[in-house]
Amino acid sequence: MRPADNKSYFHFTRKERTGIFFLISMALVVTSASIIYPHIFKPYVQTTEVYASDISRLEAKSPDSARKYPPYKKEFRSYNSASNNFKNTEGELFYFDPNTISENEWRRLGLRDKTISIIQNYLSKGGRFREAVDIKKIWGLHEDLANRLMPYARIANLPEKKFDSKNSFEKSYPGKTYRTVNINEADTLALTQLPGIGPKLSQRIIKYRNKLGGFYEVDQIAETFGLPDSTFKKIRVWLQISESNIKKININAATLDELKAHPYIRYNLANALIQYRQQHKNYSSVSEIRNIMLVDDTTYQKLAPYLAVE
Repeated sequence: MRPADNKSYFHFTRKERTGIFFLISMALVVTSASIIYPHIFKPYVQTTEVYASDISRLEAKSPDSARKYPPYKKEFRSYNSASNNFKNTEGELFYFDPNTISENEWRRLGLRDKTISIIQNYLSKGGRFREAVDIKKIWGLHEDLANRLMPYARIANLPEKKFDSKNSFEKSYPGKTYRTVNINEADTLALTQLPGIGPKLSQRIIKYRNKLGGFYEVDQIAETFGLPDSTFKKIRVWLQISESNIKKININAATLDELKAHPYIRYNLANALIQYRQQHKNYSSVSEIRNIMLVDDTTYQKLAPYLAVE
């Protein structure tokens, strides 16, 4: 038994032999690299002669460099720490109307061309300065300069909204006039004439109106998918409504699919309306849906204008 045991000490599996060969190979590669590397990649040694030659070349190039690249000078505005204001030596203070002055007059006041461009762009899109403090809202205008200009701002009275006999009005801006629209009759073209409403939003409003069966109040437009609240606030003043075009659902004949297709009726409520009708043999009035547990006061107020009993 002992010879067999001694023989097992000198026996290696195939994986063990592979591992031993790999380790031996790596050791040979590392040893060879340490011997060969210095002969291939010789370290750079800078002698005194080479160093002196480099210095001479740099000194020879200095005069040319000085001629090509003159010293950089940076201009600063003077600052008065006592008054905590910038002294704009180029600016000239005079009374002005920010809604009407020219670009040259803005420059006389000390504004940069970039800031003037922002103001002109704001005015061209219908923006207006309504009071002197609005000057502080100009993007890129330093607060100290805005404070200097505000006492000299003289803003003329802006035209007020004009109402006609039909309780509609129009408000004019340079190159743009907005008119009131009836949201139950307007098409996509009429809606795109409102501020902030493009083709996609106008189509969404029409699509939502069709699903509802018409609007019974202006605020319902705010429920349109993708319509920003800021845009709705802009257009609300130009919207009017007529309730005569609202399409109603006959709850004594409507199917489950017809009921749940309405944006205000989910599947659970549609099913409950059908079940109640089957149990009580038709509705006698729309107010009877209040007997359904799913119909609270808010749901009833929203839904009632779209329901009818026939």
